[in-house]
Amino acid sequence: MNRRLQGIGMTSRRTRERMISRLIEQGIRNKQVLAVMTDTPRHIFVDEALESRAYEDTALPIGHNQTISQPYIVAKMTELLLEKGPLDKVLEIGAGCGYQTAILARLANQVYSVERIEPLLKKAKDRLWELGIKTVGFKHGDGVQGWPEQAPFDAILVAAAPLEAPVELLEQLAVGGVMVLPIGREGMQTLHRITKYENRYEDETIEAVSFVPFLSGVSK
Repeated sequence: MNRRLQGIGMTSRRTRERMISRLIEQGIRNKQVLAVMTDTPRHIFVDEALESRAYEDTALPIGHNQTISQPYIVAKMTELLLEKGPLDKVLEIGAGCGYQTAILARLANQVYSVERIEPLLKKAKDRLWELGIKTVGFKHGDGVQGWPEQAPFDAILVAAAPLEAPVELLEQLAVGGVMVLPIGREGMQTLHRITKYENRYEDETIEAVSFVPFLSGVSK
């Protein structure tokens, strides 16, 4: 790993390890998640001016009125997906800067990531290329529509909050698959895990969260 990826000072591996200690204190238990987050340099996914804050437990701006989720939320959502078993095909709605994508890519055989804002999609592609991650398919498109050509998925992660779970995405889940997403209006959002069975869905409410709203359409 080159010097930029390794980080120094406030972006060093030691700083990442302190972040991992906080995640454990906050209740994250999955050892795979903790190991991958230890090895993934979060600082390369934010602007240089914010690199020294990359391992704080906070969301940070990435431009275009979007944010990189706080480490705890990334870890929690990933852990919730993994509790149902190993991940094969995962759909991510909202690549953003690519950090969550990078975490998923190291825990699943294949990730398909949809991002509606084209400049963010390009940055995410560049960062994953820099990390040598080649198991992610990217699509500039409307997240509401998902990626039906690649369905069914055994897991779907949605990184923005709709008012209710999008039917189009639920239909792209495999039987036994899970979707993790925030639902609700700003200031009233909760994290959910929805499991698809043959004839029904099971919806678990996990905890209060705060995400950007889920928007339809695409942006150049």
